[in-house]
Amino acid sequence: MYIFLKIFFSFSLLRTALAATAEEWRGRSIYQIITDRFALPEGADPTQCNPGDQTFCGGTWNTIRENLDYVQNAGFTAIWISPVSQNYEGPRTPYGDPYHGYWISDATKLNSRFGTADDLKALSTELHKRGMFLMVDVVVNNVMGLTTDLNDLSSYMFKQKSQYHPYCPIQWGNRTSEQDCWLGDLKVPLLDVNTEDPTVVSAYQDWIKNLVSEYNIDGLRIDAAKHVQTDFWPSFCSAAGVFCIGEVFGDNIDEVASFQGPDALDSTLNYPMYSALTEAFAIPGQLNTSAITDTMEIYKTKFKDPGLLGNFLENQDLPRWANMSSDPQSMYNAMVFNFMSDGIPIVYYGQEQGFNGSADPWNREPLWTSGYNNDTTAYKMIATLNKLRNFMINSTTDTDTDWLHSRAEVLTTSAHGLAIMKGDVISVLTNIGSPPQNLSTAVYTPYPNSLRMTDCTQFVVGSNGTLSVGYSKGGQAKVIVPSDLLDNSDLCGHVDEVEQQSQGQLASTAFFELRRPSATASYVFLFGITFLGLLCTAVGV
Repeated sequence: MYIFLKIFFSFSLLRTALAATAEEWRGRSIYQIITDRFALPEGADPTQCNPGDQTFCGGTWNTIRENLDYVQNAGFTAIWISPVSQNYEGPRTPYGDPYHGYWISDATKLNSRFGTADDLKALSTELHKRGMFLMVDVVVNNVMGLTTDLNDLSSYMFKQKSQYHPYCPIQWGNRTSEQDCWLGDLKVPLLDVNTEDPTVVSAYQDWIKNLVSEYNIDGLRIDAAKHVQTDFWPSFCSAAGVFCIGEVFGDNIDEVASFQGPDALDSTLNYPMYSALTEAFAIPGQLNTSAITDTMEIYKTKFKDPGLLGNFLENQDLPRWANMSSDPQSMYNAMVFNFMSDGIPIVYYGQEQGFNGSADPWNREPLWTSGYNNDTTAYKMIATLNKLRNFMINSTTDTDTDWLHSRAEVLTTSAHGLAIMKGDVISVLTNIGSPPQNLSTAVYTPYPNSLRMTDCTQFVVGSNGTLSVGYSKGGQAKVIVPSDLLDNSDLCGHVDEVEQQSQGQLASTAFFELRRPSATASYVFLFGITFLGLLCTAVGV
């Protein structure tokens, strides 16, 4: 059965990028890359990249292609790369050089700093050979300039003054001002493109259709989406013919939700849940778990489809999680939520290495300084979460327990944690951090009544279906899955031996013998995903 599922999954992924739909993206997990900072060409000096210098370090589309094993071995099924269009070319600005790719000059031309057209095609081809999707960041709202006048537009895609809004500083909170006035500042102004102009609309549609087709792109991440009028997006994304996820920066759920749906975009980045996760888990912080449960409740009436939202903990515009939170367990618990609840999980490069840069530019570190270490706790945890999520998606499709399309529900919440259930999978999360504490969370499950327990982790499923999760070993996140759903998953193998590893080794996996109490009893596998690694046990219920 496992071999069949692997073959089925491979065939389902080996496809071209023609009309990669929202539904096809729903089951993906995405690794976000800043092209300049992911990998260096052979022979380049790996010591010459200080994020504070705000200049080019040398990453290219070819070097991404050459290092895809690192991404795929972590279980990701898609990458999102920074914009590919031509950027400002000129003297260094007060904010450095456009190494990040967001200072567009002419969208119709490629950024030669990152490679050639053949290089980008080769990256796309290699991804598709691996069954992975390519998402490209695009900037529509603005182009980069050195002054606020519009006298010389010869280097831009749009060359007429009427194709831009006149300069004005943004009045934040005023939707019209946010959409018609200019981002940036007087040091590096970002000319606001007039996306109501029919010539602009038509040109953008032609461009994006050609870009997607020429480079076999599967999806678009749209920068500063809320700074463009909502009704621009349906025709733009229709011309692209692929999934569109937009950046709507801020935690105002009404505003973010207004950009998802048939009259807007397929999806948005999940900034409201990001804010809730930081409020619930960051240490030090408010440790307010109700922020998550409140947000999940509001989702039910606000968002058209929470299952398409992009879940994240870090990106190029935010401080790294490890910069905000001193305890790694806080990130691990929040990470489990992003993978095991509704939405598409997105991991920003370096999160798996524990990078701790603050805001821009310090959160844009070079990845090569990590040595592409695949033995960190976070990397191995992500690989396991991806493996479990991918298996649940492909093994429950078209069944009564369709995990991917089920809605996550809250089972219990307390001051120090919460439990959610998506399909038949329960995730128990806590914000107590790494130190052991004499605390426990009572989780009210739908599992059959029983008092059996294993001799390892001492979890007891009570007669009313209550599972008591204690934290005497620290605040590990735990994921509970009925055993019949894990048959042939290669997770917590059904073996009768215990693999012992040295006490200090990371990401150890313990396998415990499954003892069947009777023909009528069922089993639940309990994954304890911890800062010391992975703990797999079986609990009879």
